[in-house]
Amino acid sequence: MKLASLFAGIGGIDLGFEQAEFTPIWANEIDINAAKTFNLNHKKTRLIVDDICKIKGADIPAVEVLTGGFPCQAFSVAGYRKGFEDDRGNLFFQIIRLLTEMEELDKLPKILLLENVKNLYSHDNGNTFKVIKSELKKLGYHLTAEVLNSMDFGNVPQNRERIYIVAFLDKETLQRFVWPQKIPLTNTIDKLISRNLKVYHKYYYHEDKKSYEMLKENITSKKSIYQFRRVYVRENKSGVCPTLTANMGTGGHNVPLILDNDNNIRKLTPRECLNLQGFPQNFEIPKNIADSHIYKQVGNSVTVPVIKRIAESIKKAVKNQ
Repeated sequence: MKLASLFAGIGGIDLGFEQAEFTPIWANEIDINAAKTFNLNHKKTRLIVDDICKIKGADIPAVEVLTGGFPCQAFSVAGYRKGFEDDRGNLFFQIIRLLTEMEELDKLPKILLLENVKNLYSHDNGNTFKVIKSELKKLGYHLTAEVLNSMDFGNVPQNRERIYIVAFLDKETLQRFVWPQKIPLTNTIDKLISRNLKVYHKYYYHEDKKSYEMLKENITSKKSIYQFRRVYVRENKSGVCPTLTANMGTGGHNVPLILDNDNNIRKLTPRECLNLQGFPQNFEIPKNIADSHIYKQVGNSVTVPVIKRIAESIKKAVKNQ
């Protein structure tokens, strides 16, 4: 089945579906730096780098599946939770506009996968989610939604709860669809991060940093990942990484830190962050691009193994018709 993706980012959703033997053929992303990473890793997919508001339904080829991890800051607990009052929240209606235009051209995708922050479910006392459900229903979709945590459903040691919305035009296909079940977490932090690794100087915190004394006082365990929150340090004692965020590479906020085996305090590298989102080792990071851009891209991305499992469940539901 062919796939098109909106808000494609670096192509985490595309990759998960590709691993489940779908064929991504078209994508849209506005961020030029994310586009560089996408193009390096998805050479067979045509990526349109433009504002979604300028994309027309006619621009999107006929596909069986349309996906979109639409911007989540407007619904996030970490943001101001303005939802549809925020321009980023209104981008959901761009998806509806494009689907309406595709329907007029008789090429409405049979299957949708949308992804967002967990808070989308409860935002505005559930009214935001009701609107989403209602708009998709008007187009003939039957949907189901679940909040899945990456550490429970992706075998990835990251505490990352996201809502996934799966919609089918065919009601019977929806009835056959079964969400992935929880799986044991066997992929530990130390399988994805090496505390013996010598990395570039820029990743270490030394005495010359004004926050060093506070970090040294609080970062004492070689088993945990810590999160530096500007004015305090939080240890994740559950043996997993805290949620990776889009702003973890800027201004020292939300940066994941570890104590290595030489008692040095350092940031996780972009590659380690990709590992914690379940990206394979052959996923390439563009040269000559600032780390801050890569951290942002990883924080905005999805956990690939979770997407793969959902895609496999979709495939099974379609095959059994």
